[in-house]
Amino acid sequence: MVIINGRIFPMEGKNIENGYVRTKDKVIEDIGDMSSFQLQKDEAVLDVQGAWVMPGIIDAHSHIGITEEKWGIIADDCNEQTNPVTPTLRAIDAVNPMDPGFHEAIEAGITSVMVGPGSSNVVGGQFAFMKTQGRCVDNMIVKFPAAMKVAFGENPKTSYGDKDQSPATRMAIAAILRKTLTEAVQYKNDKNAGNLNQEDFDMEPWIPVLNKEIPMKVHAHRADDILTAIRIANEFNVDITIDHGTESHLIVDEVKKSGFPVIVGPDLTSRSKIEVKNMNFKTNKVLHEAGVLFAITTDHPVTMVQYLPICAGLAVKCGLPMEEGLKAITINAARICRVDDRVGSLQKGKDADIAIFSGNPMEIFTRTLYTIIDGEIIYTY
Repeated sequence: MVIINGRIFPMEGKNIENGYVRTKDKVIEDIGDMSSFQLQKDEAVLDVQGAWVMPGIIDAHSHIGITEEKWGIIADDCNEQTNPVTPTLRAIDAVNPMDPGFHEAIEAGITSVMVGPGSSNVVGGQFAFMKTQGRCVDNMIVKFPAAMKVAFGENPKTSYGDKDQSPATRMAIAAILRKTLTEAVQYKNDKNAGNLNQEDFDMEPWIPVLNKEIPMKVHAHRADDILTAIRIANEFNVDITIDHGTESHLIVDEVKKSGFPVIVGPDLTSRSKIEVKNMNFKTNKVLHEAGVLFAITTDHPVTMVQYLPICAGLAVKCGLPMEEGLKAITINAARICRVDDRVGSLQKGKDADIAIFSGNPMEIFTRTLYTIIDGEIIYTY
């Protein structure tokens, strides 16, 4: 298939006012200006007549398919609140592709999502990065494991402190995580030295974290929790992403110095906890101006996934440059999730995940005209 007469926003490289994108065998084969376009034999043509053509939108942090929309607690598999340390939990064992949230994502031009357990536990388990189209999770996966979820602040405190169980304080959260990482380091050392009789099911998930193959995905809103996460990451020489980062703009110099990226949001929701009292869409502008790599998230279903482009638009309204708003839900999200070799921009060889809009997707009246995943038109307006 070839998409012609589009206003192309590749997210890497220069925009093309009137261009084409050619796909073949689920990947992008070519992209260019219409002045150099030549139709190939037996090629299907999609003339979009000046519509915006972008890489598929990405939500870098969500619980879609794990906290389902319709059925309440019966279909909520987000938090295993029976043990504060559960690294063996796998998102792929809880995602229900039949969750209507996936269809709503596709209707909004969202072609891939980072999905995993919630933040009730100090260690929640393993995230997966996946496409939004499919019926079998195994066929939707782009990267698994993609991250190890850990959490600071109010959520683990209230989940266990209210049961008279540790952790009841921020000190205990940090101590539990340090103890777990210390045991994981010792396990890795023993394994490398050949001193293990058998693999430990609870320790094995930490190996890719310690090898820096995947990051710890850190739930942290308040400035002091963000700084504790950075401190522990440096102590154990592991990578993290700062997820939510509600007060990251208040300590932007320290965040910049750490080198760790931030996934901002959800900001289109109520201030339901004390630790989000400083929630503001301006966080994105402050991080951008400081040179911090960041993306924007809905944390679906806290904010519904289909409003991700609107969240980016509200960040632009607060001073973030328009192009940076688009990057925050495409290439930046892909880079932070470590899947930018496959998605996040319109580049030759990358997955043919393409969203076509009647105009700027960050504007409320814009329509999604087509959503294309792996070169196949999945949705048509």
